[in-house]
Amino acid sequence: MNKIGFDNDLYLKQQSETILERIKNSDCDKLYLEFGGKILYDYHAARVLPGFDPNVKMRLLSHMKDTVDVIMCICAIDIEKKKVRADFGITYDADTLKSIDDFARWGIQVKAVVITRYTEQPSAVVFKNALECMGMKVYTHGFTKGYPTDVDLIVSEAGYGANSYIETEKPIVVVTGPGPGSGKLATCLSQMYHDHKRGIRAAYAKFETFPIWNLPLKHPVNIAYEAATAELNDVNMIDHFHLEAYDIKTVNYNRDIEAFPLLQRIIEKITDSPCCYKSPTDMGVNRAGFAIVDDDVVRKAAGQEVIRRYFRYSGEHVMGLCSKETLQRVELIMKEMGLTQEDRSTVRPARDAAQRARLLNKGNKGIYSGAAIELPDGTIVTGHNSPLLHAASSVVLSAAKRLAGIPSEVDLLPASILTSLADFKEKIFKSNSVSLNLEETLIAFALAAATDQRAGVALKKLRELEGCEIHLTHIPSPGDEAGLRKLGFHVTSDPAFASNVFLR
Repeated sequence: MNKIGFDNDLYLKQQSETILERIKNSDCDKLYLEFGGKILYDYHAARVLPGFDPNVKMRLLSHMKDTVDVIMCICAIDIEKKKVRADFGITYDADTLKSIDDFARWGIQVKAVVITRYTEQPSAVVFKNALECMGMKVYTHGFTKGYPTDVDLIVSEAGYGANSYIETEKPIVVVTGPGPGSGKLATCLSQMYHDHKRGIRAAYAKFETFPIWNLPLKHPVNIAYEAATAELNDVNMIDHFHLEAYDIKTVNYNRDIEAFPLLQRIIEKITDSPCCYKSPTDMGVNRAGFAIVDDDVVRKAAGQEVIRRYFRYSGEHVMGLCSKETLQRVELIMKEMGLTQEDRSTVRPARDAAQRARLLNKGNKGIYSGAAIELPDGTIVTGHNSPLLHAASSVVLSAAKRLAGIPSEVDLLPASILTSLADFKEKIFKSNSVSLNLEETLIAFALAAATDQRAGVALKKLRELEGCEIHLTHIPSPGDEAGLRKLGFHVTSDPAFASNVFLR
């Protein structure tokens, strides 16, 4: 049974009170609230803070929707590069469209989309046209002239003044967007500049969940954030501005601390008055640290997240998607925390399953892959690849049988279905591999459940696998990856490619 370390209701109460208090104390007409991280589906937070609802921030906004407008930012360079959001496997522009729909389902309308760093990149133009055909208001912001050194030019008609003004009605304007570098801060400051010219008193605040400012610098939750952003070279630091101003130690990350003096000068230039913030910590409104109710639970969970990040970067490194330095940085973090790969409960069983497959098929060529799932009660279930099933397919079927109380020797997929599909893949699709990936297996499973009562019972148990841990000894194929994501697994894999003999 998974233990809870975070209280969502306490978090919602304190967070909403803090945001409303900020706008009251700022004595302003409008508060631009930059939302860092993910508003929806924040699975990193859910993993390191067990009990955290991945959609709790959207619940917060839903409670405050009568006072909130939303602006979404996306960087034109990310659109052009087709940058992908790893947890969903979709591009940033597709994620923006998805987010607009998600906000609407929660009863919140996205006021406008801002395409930042726009220079009429072809893919950005196509995306802009698509949004406008949907009836969405779209604004484009170019590079800010003078940034980051010439504050007088930045805060001028040639700088922020060159950007189109986005009309909003509500007192709180949430500015969000996919990934870092989407232009959220620049959009907030640009809006403040235009508001000031119109006689509207506007303020800025930041809602960033990690690092958690009131936890120790080396708390595992904060270290897990460093591991999660290793490719960005983010480093947690003591906010020396806050320490000097209040003699209180708080934690922030290097980019915010380094940028604070410039941001302070820009705000003072825009408002023509002293900045109300004495530190980067002052700017934040995050109350996540106050909703931790079991520190031991979140410490253990954060350690597990560091190991997951290590495996993710290991896989990305062999695929050429991240640098050796990024991987080495996470390896160092693991060593500093005293963690090893096999501190993840599913790693050794998965590797043992692959070894058993090799012994069973001694003399046969091919690479044998193992997989292991930790079920909600802590039981470990294993599986391996075969001529007809990928390892991911095998272990998910085994897990479904275990949860349904069906003997392991019972076949949920009749041999006739498996051989028919294998024949179809070989002769119709002309595939080199006839072994079924997880997506294919789940479709076959659903069909078998229509005529087999036991398969029907086991199929319903798949819902209980959401949030379970799984490890594979090879990088999952696209069909396996999609299936594992849809079932809601926390996935890791060894940084090795599977052969095309049994498994692609």
